[in-house]
Amino acid sequence: MTVAAASNFSAAARDIAEQFTLNSGYVVRITTASTGKLYAQITNGAPFDLLLAADAERPSLLEESGAAVPGTRFTYALGELVLWSRQLDDCRGTLDTLGNLHLAIANPDTAPYGAAARDFLRNEGLWKSVRPRLVIGENISQTLHFVVSGNAALGFIARSQLQAPSLPHAACSWPVPGSSHDPIEQQAILLQHGLDNEAASQFLQFLRSDAGRVIIVRHGYRLPELSE
Repeated sequence: MTVAAASNFSAAARDIAEQFTLNSGYVVRITTASTGKLYAQITNGAPFDLLLAADAERPSLLEESGAAVPGTRFTYALGELVLWSRQLDDCRGTLDTLGNLHLAIANPDTAPYGAAARDFLRNEGLWKSVRPRLVIGENISQTLHFVVSGNAALGFIARSQLQAPSLPHAACSWPVPGSSHDPIEQQAILLQHGLDNEAASQFLQFLRSDAGRVIIVRHGYRLPELSE
């Protein structure tokens, strides 16, 4: 089976897949990209069995269009946004006086974490002033790379990325208030290609199980209520 996973969830998806394979014997392939890019690939016939998106919008659109199986969509994780830098002492304060520094965000048109960053900047009245200094990542993984490499002085990343053992020490890390942007509600859905794939159905069940949810929390996400 093949799982299309949003870039922010790549490490968690691989850990979940590894445990799922140990439990079930099924082999899982993981393909990662921004949610918008995965959505475009699915609508153009990419043979994915499941989508682990970083938003609720694309899974809903796939369900409505018939590209996904109705009634299989659910929220598996709640993401959080962090402003991060390896060279600045004051992440939030620097936004007000960015000057010649560059700010990295994921593409807000295709990456839900980028859209959340744009929402925050607009709500703070900063979008117009920082826009000329933006470095746009294709996805949240590339966005973090821009900040780590020094191509941007600071950037909006996923809180889950702070768990990476290879991440350099942060000079500052500021949690972006969830009230300042739309919720980052990450949803999973079974795609039509995986309708008759028993491994795909079992993977979704494992994602909602206690064992799956433990892994999700370990990677820096909050959990929705199971009733969702």
